[in-house]
Amino acid sequence: MTEAQHLQAILRLGDDALVLGQRLSEWCGHGPILEEDIALTNVALDLIGQARNLYTLAGSREGQGRDEDALAYFRTDREFQNHLLVEQPNGHFGDTVVRQMFYDAFALERYAFLARQTVDPDLAGIAAKAVKELQYHWGHSSQWVIRLGDGTEESHAKVQESVIALWGYTGEMFMADDVDVACAEAGLLPDLEGVQRAWSVRVADGLSQATLSQPEDGWMQRGGKQGIHSEHLSYMLAEMQVLPRTYPNATW
Repeated sequence: MTEAQHLQAILRLGDDALVLGQRLSEWCGHGPILEEDIALTNVALDLIGQARNLYTLAGSREGQGRDEDALAYFRTDREFQNHLLVEQPNGHFGDTVVRQMFYDAFALERYAFLARQTVDPDLAGIAAKAVKELQYHWGHSSQWVIRLGDGTEESHAKVQESVIALWGYTGEMFMADDVDVACAEAGLLPDLEGVQRAWSVRVADGLSQATLSQPEDGWMQRGGKQGIHSEHLSYMLAEMQVLPRTYPNATW
């Protein structure tokens, strides 16, 4: 594992957290009920807090004077390396909670390993805090999927459509590239085959409790870790980055 690969791994973690946190923040003021409006906003704040910690660590390791704001607001979509799943639009509430459940099951396994690894103690400290938050996130998203799937005929049909629509984005999380392989061999990141096995068990159990059918595995979307994204990320970043790019030296 080279220093560049080590840095890239940290940035990827931050990108996933920031992009999904920004997506969830779009629900603020638009939640289906007040309690969920607040819950989704709190999950978004957790993720953005994780991103801040990871970007701060990445900036210090990079040594080029870039802080968390520079890494969040002054990179283009091609420089972001988040998984495609997290940049997908919110859609209706069922789409959001299914996307969240798929990500939470993955993130829990990944961060649990990161908290135990000894290659990078600073990253382990960030991960240990994140695991506690992700346990809540998983409980929240999975219970909503179960509630909707095992609810009314309409809610079941809608959330089943969500599962089918988003399933094709899940495979990318387990497609290891050179960075994943090198960091796993060095003990920094988990082996993605093991993560996939644990993810599959967790998700299958959730879908079963929700009386939802698990789609067949087939061709999966890919490209996010190589900076090749859907058009949705570009639109999201344009909105998220417009103020600091317009007034780069602005302070509160």
